[in-house]
Amino acid sequence: MELKENFSLKKYNTFGVDAVAKYFVDFTTVESLKNILAETKNERKLILGGGSNILLTRNYDGVVMKNSIPGIDVVKEDETYIYLRAGAGVNWHAFVMYCVEKNLAGVENLSLIPGSVGASPMQNIGAYGVEVKDVFHELEALNVLENTVQKFINADCEFGYRESVFKKKYRSQFVILNVTFRLRKEPVFTTSYGAIREELEKMKVNELTIKAISDAVIAIRRSKLPDPALIGNAGSFFKNPVVSTETFSKLQHEYPLLPNFLSGENLRKIPAGWLIEQCGWKGYRKGDAGCYNKQALVLVNYGNANGDEIYKLSEEIKNSVKEKFGISLETEVNIK
Repeated sequence: MELKENFSLKKYNTFGVDAVAKYFVDFTTVESLKNILAETKNERKLILGGGSNILLTRNYDGVVMKNSIPGIDVVKEDETYIYLRAGAGVNWHAFVMYCVEKNLAGVENLSLIPGSVGASPMQNIGAYGVEVKDVFHELEALNVLENTVQKFINADCEFGYRESVFKKKYRSQFVILNVTFRLRKEPVFTTSYGAIREELEKMKVNELTIKAISDAVIAIRRSKLPDPALIGNAGSFFKNPVVSTETFSKLQHEYPLLPNFLSGENLRKIPAGWLIEQCGWKGYRKGDAGCYNKQALVLVNYGNANGDEIYKLSEEIKNSVKEKFGISLETEVNIK
């Protein structure tokens, strides 16, 4: 174990914010994780996966621990499913591509989402009509208070819209070690959400395959979202707000073109990007902090913005949406 002091986190967060950690260490096994926790028990701790869902607004006065647990293994299979266990440090898109290459269905709609496997159930990541909870089987996590490994099945995680017990109820109490996914041998395609059908037509796909769906999702995401290697960002900065049908009806009366989706009984989901765009933020830039010109839901670092500048911009956006529409936006990104 090598504790690195005064370590720049610029390469370890997709916003490219140059915050500094008092200490930094990388771990690849549960044993090394336990050793790190024991030797740094008096320090504050932050677990980093792919760094794609975090905004660092200041230097971190403690130990930043990079979860790099590797591996993808078949746990079991039956006539319908194959169960794959992936280490928490595995790159999420690399895991999806592994499944696509093996013709295992279920995660193809989640192609090109940045981050790691370990972060996927924390956020219950989702895109184009599919969420991690739909393919999640179980995970193992280290209880840092008791120093024991615990198993969580789907029901234990209390998955919601970009939510799980690991974000609130058990925040900072567990370190996810591995996740087991249940993938279908025969695909059940989800193509009704977003622009997938339109993209498939553009690609002249006559026969649906797992790879075709994945390729379509990748093309859509690349057309809308900036590459973090070129422009710092964390993908969608805000959650799409969910409102009652009553609230939606009032808003629709004033804004007839208001886009929306069903989101459960008597609930409607409204695209946060549309709300932000209506408030005039799309393409806005102040210094190196900005609102992306192709997708207003994405805040960006054009070079040397610090985390506090991006955070202040996000607060201005939230306030303007609240003032215009009466809707309070929630951040999807973790603010540190």
